[in-house]
Amino acid sequence: MRSLILFTVLFFVVQSNVQAEDGHKLWLRNQFSGEVNVVCAGKSEIIDLAKKELKNNWNGIDGATIQLLVKKNNEVKGDGFILEENKIQANTELGLLYGVFELLRQQQCGQKVNEKTYNPSYELRLLNHWDNLNGSVERGYAGASIFWKKGGSDLTVSDYDKKLWHEYARANASVGINGTVINNVNASPNVLKAETLQRVKAIADVLRPFGIKVFVSINFSSPALVGGLKTSDPLNTEVINWWQAKAKEIYSLIPDFGGFLVKASSEGQPGPHDYGRSHVDGANMLADALKPHGGIVMWRAFVYSAKEDDRAEQAYAEFFPFDGQFRDNVIIQVKNGPIDFMPREPFSPLFGAMKNTPLMPELQITQEYLGHSIHLVFLATMWEEFFKSDTHQEGPGSTVAKCTDGTIFKQKTAIAGVANIGTDANWCGHDFAQANWYAFGRLAWNNQLSSEQIADEWIKLTFNPDVNGKVNFSENWTENFMKPVKKMMLDSREAAVNYMMPLGLHHIMQAHHHYGPGPWWEIEGVRKDWTMPYYHQADSFGVGFNRTKTGSNALAQYHPTVAENFGDLRTCPEEYLLWFHHVSWNHKMNSGKTLWDEMCYRYDYGVQQVRGFQVSWDKVQNFVDAGRFTAVQRKLRKQAQNAQVWKDACLLYFQQFSKQIIPFDIERPIHNLDDIRKNDMDRP
Repeated sequence: MRSLILFTVLFFVVQSNVQAEDGHKLWLRNQFSGEVNVVCAGKSEIIDLAKKELKNNWNGIDGATIQLLVKKNNEVKGDGFILEENKIQANTELGLLYGVFELLRQQQCGQKVNEKTYNPSYELRLLNHWDNLNGSVERGYAGASIFWKKGGSDLTVSDYDKKLWHEYARANASVGINGTVINNVNASPNVLKAETLQRVKAIADVLRPFGIKVFVSINFSSPALVGGLKTSDPLNTEVINWWQAKAKEIYSLIPDFGGFLVKASSEGQPGPHDYGRSHVDGANMLADALKPHGGIVMWRAFVYSAKEDDRAEQAYAEFFPFDGQFRDNVIIQVKNGPIDFMPREPFSPLFGAMKNTPLMPELQITQEYLGHSIHLVFLATMWEEFFKSDTHQEGPGSTVAKCTDGTIFKQKTAIAGVANIGTDANWCGHDFAQANWYAFGRLAWNNQLSSEQIADEWIKLTFNPDVNGKVNFSENWTENFMKPVKKMMLDSREAAVNYMMPLGLHHIMQAHHHYGPGPWWEIEGVRKDWTMPYYHQADSFGVGFNRTKTGSNALAQYHPTVAENFGDLRTCPEEYLLWFHHVSWNHKMNSGKTLWDEMCYRYDYGVQQVRGFQVSWDKVQNFVDAGRFTAVQRKLRKQAQNAQVWKDACLLYFQQFSKQIIPFDIERPIHNLDDIRKNDMDRP
């Protein structure tokens, strides 16, 4: 009894020393404020911010002197910098700010200063917000828009707006993000109205000191919808003049405006195809309007139509023939995979194939197909896998990273992440979803970083055990908090693949909210590529989409070396097996199991992994403030429940085709298939 009382007292003493938090400070929780002297000859808003960050967050030797120096150095690219223990040198003032954040990050992670040159992998590193002018967020799971008010009619700017935008800008600058698209790619033409542009200007004014340029998504039919013209044909003289005048109007308000993001002739959005014109016609017309002002056009390659036999082929089919025909201020924005942000996809065949046109990867930070803001899924491992994928377009080692960051093709470079940010107190809906915002920024700056390093940094910055003193990562904290939490993060994406769509299965989620399982979903009259059986092709023989020569032949879009590897059942990586092949239920896998048994074990293992995450998190309770601990714990419980539903739904559904038993040494399904189909596992 006495030992129990002692444990209880010690537990509450530890808990009382962990400050209550709501996650709003993100990875910027440091409040050490040691003494530091900052020497810098220049004076500007950016330099003032750099000095402020050093003075407010210093964790180096008390009384040390740091020199900030803007001086041309050919080793430094763009807004890169040279970091030394007592000096930060850059070609630009923004480079100094990035250098300050890097120095503070290393200090706060308990590292010795890594003295070297730090150059960004991509010139433009931006977030795409799918925020609507009425304040809602498409595929947003963390509250309302931080940019637009509910209803959309109130365009006034409050002090609260400015404060929130300032915090947002600081968080982005801390990880090197330097651009943001503040409205949905399914764009309202009203964003280009004069009164709306005044609010865009206000946002730009707050973000500017942190080096963040503002972009807007545009509706291609804006000349007709808000300009009063009879057409929006990109080759029409009046339309051309309208866009040129609109660009001039925008730049008179926002001199450093970044440019336009365009979703056109895709998913019902208007575009040049409406007038018998090409993507080149549409993109180049807009590029010409922006060119005198230094703006760029980011033209999305996410296109598909119902007539295609294989949706995975269409982006390549529509854009590859135009390689080299776009203006030099046009960048084609390409999703990481050829379908749509699936839990696992092979890289898009466009990467490396378009050698004369800049391509920018588009990654999805918001977890549209990965459990929204309920499931803990650390996406850095997915992105690391993507960057390391070898296109072979310029020989072995032609990774996606090298094909997009200027290493192989000397072109403009950029990368985009679809944001997961909203008005929730913790910004992202899930405290661990903050790690994906952080990871995107870090990989956009350096696409060679490992997932492990990023997780290590984020955990230390976000859950630092003592925010009132010096950094002190004790052995106890490292062994009993850091290691299990990092393992949970690094395993989480593969776990999600296992309990959702293992072995190359894809696009078998519920059709509308994209949250729960729905491999059965199809409705008569709905285009086939919006149904789930279209993608898994399950029948009495087997399962999987045949993209080899005997199927859609989508593999022909890849370099022959890649196509040969993926196209041969003996060499195709099993994680992509059902993406490229229709495989017999009795096909022998590397494990020695049949495909059916392997699928059963993968689904079951995913469930067990999430249950393991629950155990890991429960064990670290005394290292985390009560608010964040409880919030994450509740989400993990829901994730474990959802994983069970995914397993049961998919195995019971596919069992109808395989006609085989579920192996007896894994847990039995606990739901009935008809109940799951009826309830549809609606997201709470």
